[in-house]
Amino acid sequence: MEAGQQIDNPSPALAGPGMAAAARRAFLATRPPFFIASAMPVAIGTAWASAVYHRFDTTQFGLGLAATVLAHAAANVYNDVGDDLIGADAGNTNRIYPYTGGSRFIQTGLLSRAQMTRLALGLASAALFIGALLAVVRGPGVILLGLMGLGLGLLYSLPGAQLSARGVGEAAVAIAFGALPLLGALWLQTGTIDSGAVLICIPVGAWAAAILIINEVPDMEADRNARKFTLVVRWGVRGARWIYWGLTVLALAASCAAVLLHAQPLWYALAAVALASLGLKAALGIATEPAARPRLIRSIKLTLAIHAIGCITILAGILLQRHM
Repeated sequence: MEAGQQIDNPSPALAGPGMAAAARRAFLATRPPFFIASAMPVAIGTAWASAVYHRFDTTQFGLGLAATVLAHAAANVYNDVGDDLIGADAGNTNRIYPYTGGSRFIQTGLLSRAQMTRLALGLASAALFIGALLAVVRGPGVILLGLMGLGLGLLYSLPGAQLSARGVGEAAVAIAFGALPLLGALWLQTGTIDSGAVLICIPVGAWAAAILIINEVPDMEADRNARKFTLVVRWGVRGARWIYWGLTVLALAASCAAVLLHAQPLWYALAAVALASLGLKAALGIATEPAARPRLIRSIKLTLAIHAIGCITILAGILLQRHM
């Protein structure tokens, strides 16, 4: 085995017979640990509606969250299908599982490509069904917002469109996991969108895009060989580092603007600076040399932590400032 090559895969025990095992495979194929990327923006948008407009409907929040997570799950599963179709995952020996290189369910035979496709379509249909229920209460605008989010998620991997291969996949992720779920959750509760919420969604989207950028680094060679021209493939390791730094600065600038416009409390500026410092540190770990692999893994984990902690901090800032 060559240096840096990975052999990590899903547990073979998942291949057991029975409905329970099949349900577990289907659930894990969606990569549920990453659902925080879509669930937290929904929580933030709902908190903004409650704090600023004093509106909170439990049913609408629950249905909106469910639809968003189902759409995210569908996108994750279909991403595996799309990458398998072009050979990106099959030829990826430098992946850092479970963070990069997909779920590996197709490559290890736990689920076939056809089964994963049916799973993705089933999840997308469930998300659309919930959207239809919400449309009855909130009007057809819900369907439009839902189709935009679901469409970006599926077009990210759909052969022919494949936003991920055209240098715009990262922007699509920033929108689909930043602006749309946060502003959609706000609109669902209030029927309006304001400038404060727009400022708040910018760092959320930037942190989500940073996760994608750093996760593309170990997959760079496999993506290039499959003609999946992500920004990291196009710009290389040094470019990836600069893009990551740019996203970090963008998140900091938007956070400071939110403080200046009183969308966030003054103490949040200190938290934003601390998060930006962690982001600048994480970017230094972007490298492809085998010797630097442990540092890259730490940076990937740190990037995930920045997103989670950042979203929780935004949520706390909204609730503490408006309800104290």
